[in-house]
Amino acid sequence: MTMQAGTAGTLATARMPVVFAAHGAPILLDDAAWMAELATWASALPRPKAILMVSAHWEQRPTTLGATRPVPLVYDFYGFPEKYYRTLYAAPGAPDLASRVRGLLRQRGIAVADDPERGLDHGAYIPLLAMYPAADIPVLQVSMPALDARELFALGQALAPLRDEGVLVFGSGFLTHNMQYAFRPGIPQWARDFDAWVADALTRFDVDALMGFQERAPAARTALPTWEHYAPLLVAAGAVGDPRPATTFPITGWWMDGAFTKRSVQFGSGGPG
Repeated sequence: MTMQAGTAGTLATARMPVVFAAHGAPILLDDAAWMAELATWASALPRPKAILMVSAHWEQRPTTLGATRPVPLVYDFYGFPEKYYRTLYAAPGAPDLASRVRGLLRQRGIAVADDPERGLDHGAYIPLLAMYPAADIPVLQVSMPALDARELFALGQALAPLRDEGVLVFGSGFLTHNMQYAFRPGIPQWARDFDAWVADALTRFDVDALMGFQERAPAARTALPTWEHYAPLLVAAGAVGDPRPATTFPITGWWMDGAFTKRSVQFGSGGPG
């Protein structure tokens, strides 16, 4: 497969890791410490030939591929200062990657559609601004077809060959997301319990537990009253493929006084295995 490449840095030639990042709201862009953590993480990763983004903020059936050329961003948030609606991230399109993804999904019997005018939403471009601010790596966003754990994991499995083709499969969401607790002082015990449970399940790569988190995890329905922010993790886990690499947590900690875990996940280190 031939894919468009960025103009700076050395492109990955070995197996890429798979990642899941806590992405934050637009105000993350003013959080110097978190932006630095994301930048440091990116600097330690092999440089991808292209990035395939799966964001919590795009659910559409069938699985749909976004724009393959630069188009306006999707400012899918309300009530923020005007400067956030002027944010730009004009990454190159990834038409060759889109063609490859269509083929991989069809091989698995997964229906696929195109939305050529759909730009990157904030779940995609916010972490990319921190990690790849030059916007010189081709990016393709793909929708989640539904909030169905097995379907999301299967989507990731279909995408697993991309790891060996220099593509960074990138899930973007949050492992806890309950706005009712935002900016309350202290880290709630339910948040600590859920964060610890999911970290353990990821370290063991217990796929059944991860998919069945609503029944198995402590305080799951408080941590995630709706679970679209958790869903990209299941796509990322499916994309790991074989052999299963080690799981690490490049970023941990808490945001909004503890309502949101910043825990981000990396499967594999790049290179063989």
